[in-house]
Amino acid sequence: MKFKRLSMTLMLLVAMMTAVGCVSSSDGQPKGKSTESKAEEGLLTMSWNKDIGPLNPHLYAPNEWFAQAMVYESLVNYGENGKIEPSLAESWEISEDGKTYTFHLRQGVLFSDGTALTANQVKRNFDAVLQNAKRHDWLELIAEMKQVEVVDEHTIKIEFNNPYYPVLQELSLIRPLRILGDAGFPEDGSTAEQIKAPIGTGPWVLKAYKKDEYALFVPNEHYWGTKPKLKQVKVKVIPDAQARVMALQKGDIDLIFGSGQLSPDSFKSLQDSGNYQTAISSSVSTRVLAIHSNKGATADLRVRQALEHALNKQLLIDHVFYGIERKADTLFALELPYSNVALPPYDYDMEKAKQLLDDAGWKTEAGQAFRMKDGESLRLQLAYNSEEHVQKAVAEFMQGEMRKLGIEIELIGEEYQTHVQRQKEGSFNLIFSETWGVPYDPHSVVASMREPSHADYQAQSGLAMKPEIDQWITEALISTSEARRAELYKQLLTTLHEQAVYLPISFTTHTAVYHDRVSKVEFLPMQYEIPFHSIEVRP
Repeated sequence: MKFKRLSMTLMLLVAMMTAVGCVSSSDGQPKGKSTESKAEEGLLTMSWNKDIGPLNPHLYAPNEWFAQAMVYESLVNYGENGKIEPSLAESWEISEDGKTYTFHLRQGVLFSDGTALTANQVKRNFDAVLQNAKRHDWLELIAEMKQVEVVDEHTIKIEFNNPYYPVLQELSLIRPLRILGDAGFPEDGSTAEQIKAPIGTGPWVLKAYKKDEYALFVPNEHYWGTKPKLKQVKVKVIPDAQARVMALQKGDIDLIFGSGQLSPDSFKSLQDSGNYQTAISSSVSTRVLAIHSNKGATADLRVRQALEHALNKQLLIDHVFYGIERKADTLFALELPYSNVALPPYDYDMEKAKQLLDDAGWKTEAGQAFRMKDGESLRLQLAYNSEEHVQKAVAEFMQGEMRKLGIEIELIGEEYQTHVQRQKEGSFNLIFSETWGVPYDPHSVVASMREPSHADYQAQSGLAMKPEIDQWITEALISTSEARRAELYKQLLTTLHEQAVYLPISFTTHTAVYHDRVSKVEFLPMQYEIPFHSIEVRP
């Protein structure tokens, strides 16, 4: 009985000490400190809009880029200003004809299960991807890869069909050529469907996971490089954008990071509050509408050109993006390789847009809300990913602007996988798309334009010169002449611009909002990575 009274006294004392040591903010949460991080120092809690997926390094959705990059590494890294840096390969040589690359692996590298990295494991990973080559049709690197050969325990040789110039850039990609440990492979050796476990050489290990709820990462004790300063990273799955904001305000998460994780108005509101640290990256990709050149009214070049002239981009930038993104007039930013082509922009000119539609036979008629031709009204389908609130906001703005021109825009908002399927089928007049940023732009993006399952191919499918476009792309990718390659890119980008199959809207950015206890949040060259290596948290 005496023991019980003593225990109760101690419990009350601990509770009182905890209450005294906790300074609360106006919402009842500890100021500047998340609820979970009170219990576990060195923990960063961030939100994400979807589950991280099974973390198969050789596949795409539902695997999330940033999480794959935490666990797996590539032979080389893409660094600042486009510099290719060593990673699992310390050095490499390229044959004189540009068809053979020999990589010398870093010695002493261990997977998260303690096994050593060897050339045999690199070959096993590359072979697994090549066995599933059809899945990677969009990536020219895979199509050009002829064979992978083990030279010795720490040397691998890759032979290509042609001297493909972006080899090193595409080897740095987050997927599909990062390296899985032997214990992660299924019994049949194929990763085309699933893996046993996410075993990589990267700085992080997946410690705990509950599908659609959270994923907990801890540092890889075997990591060969600089160890992260964080002790844990917890990724909470919060699909709703407003719920993410509320979680930040309550202190349930420390950080919201990335493109599309916050609406521009939510970011601006949090920034203006003065209660959080905020940051905006430089441009990372181009937000565009692909316009189908072989479907309904948009098969007419004049209609596509009218759409280009009728969108008031600056008004959109000012009132939808609040200046977070800047206006885009070209498919690729001019500072990207081979993209600085002098192309006259489609300036905002409603009168010119009206004249183009008149010339195309779409006339305004008394008593009709929208333009008519041959007894039909001018109605276009605009498809967007309903999980992307920014796309929805832009789509609604577009709908209002086109109404002024006499065009009815039917908005089709769908979840991600349905949206992707619509792209593949070409069931749209207009559909949202983005370029992929470095190191993909421009070569990987233009390579994928030849693949029928991509929106780019579908948008271009009605162009009389589509076969020539595909040939220009193929020649540019394997040309050994810098001058010829630049000429081909100029020809390609000029033609696509003149044919108005893309309506560039803005150059996208990443945003970050975080509590004061978080510091050293940076933006990396590759937009699909999150800088966990630099981030620090204090108690």
